[in-house]
Amino acid sequence: MLQPTSGTSTPITSAKAASAPATSTPARNLQILIADDHDLMRRGLRSLLLARPGWNICAEAKSGREAVAKAEQLKPDVAILDVCMPGLNGVEATRQIRKVSRNSEVLILSVHHSSHLIRSTLEAGARGFLVKSDSDRSLVTAVESLANRKPFFTSYATELLLNYHAPEPSTKSATATHSNPDATLTSRECEIVQLLAEGKSSKEVATTLNISTKTAETHRANIMRKLGFHSVGQLVRYAIRTQMIEP
Repeated sequence: MLQPTSGTSTPITSAKAASAPATSTPARNLQILIADDHDLMRRGLRSLLLARPGWNICAEAKSGREAVAKAEQLKPDVAILDVCMPGLNGVEATRQIRKVSRNSEVLILSVHHSSHLIRSTLEAGARGFLVKSDSDRSLVTAVESLANRKPFFTSYATELLLNYHAPEPSTKSATATHSNPDATLTSRECEIVQLLAEGKSSKEVATTLNISTKTAETHRANIMRKLGFHSVGQLVRYAIRTQMIEP
């Protein structure tokens, strides 16, 4: 859970300040990873970013799992992740990227925003959150802020962050449910929830995660017990509500 801040607060760059001149020196030879399952969105992001001298797109990915693999291999300075991607969403991908490439800053892009999503993003280790509708005017500023080790959040998120501070990234997700408010899912359980909500069978989940079918079934039973659910339909609605998958 996020705790109220105390002492000196960390300066926060917001979308409201995006139109102001940058005060820091633009990063040179900046290596950027873009992950979004929509080709058109990736092309648009690439066009905006490559207009900046010295910035380079070192890799692109169509899924969270692909983004993690490329981040581990290439160690980008900044990884830009869509929050809703098949197989592994942006929040869980962030958690894994922060393990395999600790110096990579992560910027999450989302069509929607909510306090739950923003908190989950922070707890996963991302230091940037931008609503996609703000991309045209704020993307470059957001990436430059992260490149200079400064956080950047869309204006709505900034208001929330003025009163809360995120803990260090952990292997556990801060996901809670309406059925069981005290339930907390591990990172692996969140992966399995997403795969099941996308229609994968236990065998397909096992293949994707390189675990046994029995282990996948055990995880599934534990998840349903934790969340207080009795059907896959409830699991799907939960995954949509928490923005693990798109409706």
